[in-house]
Amino acid sequence: MLIEILGAGCPKCRQLTKNAEEAVKAAAVKAQIIKVQDIKAIISRGVMITPALAIDGEVVAAGKILSPEEVRQEIVNRS
Repeated sequence: MLIEILGAGCPKCRQLTKNAEEAVKAAAVKAQIIKVQDIKAIISRGVMITPALAIDGEVVAAGKILSPEEVRQEIVNRS
């Protein structure tokens, strides 16, 4: 599973990354978490407001910080 945090590295992006890391542990799945900070790459995915979360290439949330539980639910729904 590939989890992407789309954003320029702002505090909200860092919090979403932390929440995603907690969610992966809670869901007990193997996942790679990467940060996408290139604005052109972010916009090309249709994201206009960051932070955004993508799982296996699908943007599942943009413009808000999902809680660890919300991220876990997104992971479980795709497992």
